Amino acid sequence: MRLRAALLIAFAAMLLGLDRPPNLLDVKDLRHWSYPDYTRVVLELSGEVALRNTPQLLPAAGDRPQRLYIDLDGVWVGTNYASGVPVGDGLLRGVRIGQNTERAVRVVLDLQNYSRHRVLMLTHPDRLVIDVYGSRMEAGAPEHLAGPVNEPRLPADLRIPQTIVLDPGHGGNDPGAIGVGGLREKDVTLRLALALKPRLEARGFQVVMTRNGDRTLSLEERTAIAEGSRGDVFVSLHANAAPRRSLNGIETYYPDANHERHTLRVAALENGVARSQLNELQRTLAKLRVGEVSPQSRRLAEHLQQELVTGLPREYLPVNDLGVKKGPFYVLFLPSMPSVLVESGFVTHAEEARRLRDDRYVAALAEQIAQGLSDYRGASAITARTP
Repeated sequence: MRLRAALLIAFAAMLLGLDRPPNLLDVKDLRHWSYPDYTRVVLELSGEVALRNTPQLLPAAGDRPQRLYIDLDGVWVGTNYASGVPVGDGLLRGVRIGQNTERAVRVVLDLQNYSRHRVLMLTHPDRLVIDVYGSRMEAGAPEHLAGPVNEPRLPADLRIPQTIVLDPGHGGNDPGAIGVGGLREKDVTLRLALALKPRLEARGFQVVMTRNGDRTLSLEERTAIAEGSRGDVFVSLHANAAPRRSLNGIETYYPDANHERHTLRVAALENGVARSQLNELQRTLAKLRVGEVSPQSRRLAEHLQQELVTGLPREYLPVNDLGVKKGPFYVLFLPSMPSVLVESGFVTHAEEARRLRDDRYVAALAEQIAQGLSDYRGASAITARTP
């Protein structure tokens, strides 16, 4: 009743032409992505927002479903979402947003089949991310989402990776780094992913790609694809760039809110933020839980880097080994699986740019990444069998 009353108050205020209180932030957009046992909801805001309370779960009562709600201080929603946004995917009926008080908004998720949730506050841009997980689909869910009951997953250190999520960085209206002769990072990463996919499949892996063509993807959608596919490993493919045209080499990153000094440039580039914003980004990422998968991410990065710098055909050796590094990359923090980011070379270095245009070289890179993932799978199988 309180939410309904708040919505009526907001609607009446609009009809009467009353001004909203000053210095409030706006709800800019609401998006959602659905998968058989996972739904992600993203609320984009016009500035950084504090949660008024921890997310609250309310039981079903009468004709009202089980609900999850969160209050956001200092936000104004007006009546844009007064009627709610239907989802109807078997996990989530819909999302409602209302003016709970004069200076606070309440976000309500009407649940259908709930087992757990995760709530994240992210910056640059500022947004609230709500992940809802369920154990099975209810009858009547959309056919393309229907699926069998999924068994609980083993901890990351006991899983033998079978499903690889490949994430070609950038795409669409985001070209990424632009290098020698106009070489665009988004084109390099897609070509590498398309060369890598069949090589992984030949080794018995299942492969999910976040994009198969030149399209724009938000960070939330990339990582929602990874979560929704129940991937075992997330590999984000990138190409490097630097003001100094002499810089070259290959490096592989794993997630850690702390970083080495020389990773600042790459982290700023791939996160799409200014260096001056990285301290704030670190604080945000430090709140996310990656401790469970960080050791596996580091080991995966080591396997990939080793193959990339030692296993390429002799004509491409030696490769400048820039090493395995930890870094604050958003795209590595959101998936709940071992995750790495591969910088496959510098588009700003004349020779590496030439190579990254060469199908033979891209195929060689793909072969070594596939071998590194195969090595990691073998090592994971040994770990899983060790008492």
